[in-house]
Amino acid sequence: MSTALVGIGSVPAGAASWAPKPSPMTTPWTGQVPVDKPLPEYPRPQLTRPDWANLNGIWDFAVTGRDAGQPSSFPDQIRVPFVAESALSGIQRKITENDKLWYKRTFTVPADWNGRRVELNFGASDWQTTVWVNGTQAGAHKGGYDSFAYDITPQLNGGTNTVVVSVYDPTQTGGQAVGKQRINDVQPHSGGGIFYTAASGIWQTVWLEPVATAHITRLDMTPDLGAGALRVKVQGASAAGRSARITVSSGGNVVGTATGNVGSELSVPVPNAHLWSPEDPFLYDVKAELLDGSAVTDSAGSYAGMRSIAVAKVDGVLRPVLNGKFVFQTGTLDQGYWPDGIYTAPTDAALKSDLQAHKDLGFNMVRKHIKVEPQRWFYWADKLGLLVWQDMPAMDTGKSPDAAARTQWEAEYHAVIDQHRSSPALVMWVDQNEGWGQYDQARIADEVKAYDPSRLVNNMSGVNCCGSVDGGNGDVIDNHVYVGPGNTAPTATRAAVLGEFGGLGYKVPGHEWFPGGGFSYEDQASVAALNNRFVGLLDSIRVGQLPAGLSASVYTEITDVENEANGLLTYDRQVVKVDVARVKAANQALINASKNPAPPVALPTGQYTSLRVTTPEYTDRYLRHQDSLAFTAVVDGASDGLLKSDSTWKVVTGLANGNCYSLESRNYPGEYLRHQNFRVRRDADDGSALFKADATWCAVAGTGGVRLSSANLPGSYLRHIDSEVWLAMPGGTHTWDNPATFTEDTTWAVEAPWAP
Repeated sequence: MSTALVGIGSVPAGAASWAPKPSPMTTPWTGQVPVDKPLPEYPRPQLTRPDWANLNGIWDFAVTGRDAGQPSSFPDQIRVPFVAESALSGIQRKITENDKLWYKRTFTVPADWNGRRVELNFGASDWQTTVWVNGTQAGAHKGGYDSFAYDITPQLNGGTNTVVVSVYDPTQTGGQAVGKQRINDVQPHSGGGIFYTAASGIWQTVWLEPVATAHITRLDMTPDLGAGALRVKVQGASAAGRSARITVSSGGNVVGTATGNVGSELSVPVPNAHLWSPEDPFLYDVKAELLDGSAVTDSAGSYAGMRSIAVAKVDGVLRPVLNGKFVFQTGTLDQGYWPDGIYTAPTDAALKSDLQAHKDLGFNMVRKHIKVEPQRWFYWADKLGLLVWQDMPAMDTGKSPDAAARTQWEAEYHAVIDQHRSSPALVMWVDQNEGWGQYDQARIADEVKAYDPSRLVNNMSGVNCCGSVDGGNGDVIDNHVYVGPGNTAPTATRAAVLGEFGGLGYKVPGHEWFPGGGFSYEDQASVAALNNRFVGLLDSIRVGQLPAGLSASVYTEITDVENEANGLLTYDRQVVKVDVARVKAANQALINASKNPAPPVALPTGQYTSLRVTTPEYTDRYLRHQDSLAFTAVVDGASDGLLKSDSTWKVVTGLANGNCYSLESRNYPGEYLRHQNFRVRRDADDGSALFKADATWCAVAGTGGVRLSSANLPGSYLRHIDSEVWLAMPGGTHTWDNPATFTEDTTWAVEAPWAP
């Protein structure tokens, strides 16, 4: 637990008059934030010590010009660690590239810390941070997403100490990693698109901690299931020549122990390991001790999960395997924004809640998008059981970063990897996204894989999108398709994943950031329509994309964010828009199907065939063309030759996707069955990419036949209704989407051709 701070001046004199600003939207936790010591939980769960002091709370605050020195007065108060743009900080003002933020407070070191070094820790501060203690600079840091600490023992005076922090954050006007932050008005406004309010300054917990001169700084833990061991490298400061002892236990019972040199890798036996997985997120307790001979001079607590992640061939298809087994990874895009705290969740319970929402909805994965969360977020992912894809926050879009920006970005990426490399939940690093600030994709992917070979690497999420350039390497090929889900195909070296899809929108009155300003990729008219459409997408992945080789999907997104109204929850986390039980069942069905995947449906390529209706009472009808349009008609042995030819199709490899098919007319060679404005017709190939996509159909297993899903509108199917043939979608709003006999109407029996 925390050691209480004592001494005169531990909080600013003006703290009693401080108050938060009104939040644009209130979450269930907005009113639960303590004025003093918000976020009181120990902030570093994988390296814990009993003695520490939380410096969160009210600090004196000032804003000056970017080049100014320390101000003579600090006229405002800010609640740390909430950013200056947020309501919860009490400041709530726009910060630009011309501003510099200044923080100041006093503290007294507890007497029982005497004889130990005192470290000042920052979970994260965005972006260029300089720290002074009692007028002497203790350190300076560049980076918005990685933690840093300074030994301030030389600066302490034995009484009341003063710490001053300056932060300069140019957001997108600089060259650094910014993610989706943009300098905008802090009050709700129209526009903004997929970019949001900036988050400047200290945004994670600040704390003091006493340590021995020689002490542990980090534990790098990698499960090794093949060896039945946990591999641990103990990183230390002033620990040359010291040894370290690692003890792994469960329920108070020691499982294994190992001793070796600091900085070298120890192999701690974990026999018959209880494996970590989303279904069973079992964690072992870990104790690390620094030894001087036989004497323990420092110790720290931690935890670890035993799991493996790799890519491997499963029934001939390259897929990610967890603990040696393929399980479909179904998750959402999680951007980690809050209407009250912006980058900082109001409480630890709030931080946990978004992850719990994933579990409640049946997801087993989360893609942390263009942001890196505090270590407690990873703790909750580890404990609740969610696979994490971690993005490295991007530099600004549409720019080629200069040499200095590249050096800084890569250094910060290394720091982020080091900070979170022991989380069992984290299974994939996502280097870049949709070409934002892209450069050296292949080199970076190889370098990240070498730096952390225990995880998968995604060189570019959305290689098919937005001017991005595929590095051609890494463990996965990652497409973005809106609404999707598309037909991402695996390669000989990379598993296929859908890094973004969906974006279904529904605006909840009273829960909009800027009423009337919300947007989505596809608005839904009602909650019922949203549920039908979303579950239809998940079902489409299960019956179509999964058998065809897709191994993971990321739905956009878990919550609304500012004017993006495509969340499963509202931005204020007050309303869950979808039917929780129904979505959970669809996700579970998808996961279960991946454990026993059905083989892909194969059609007789290069052969003629006829497609018969399977709807009861209409099973004597066949798919035919007439005057360029597609219909169904009764065909039998007595039918004339023209009807038989019109009802015969040659199955060829898909014009737009080699994993799918196209249907060429028997009596009009070079003309294909395609959809256009939802009506299905027979047209000549004009050579365009659109035609080829419209004329490509992906085969999905159906009861008593095959279902044909559009390659460019996946989840929509070839359907007959009232003798006409349409492209229909489950849950759609057109007359041809009528739910009555939908499955039967979209299932076709593959028969011998009427005109061989």
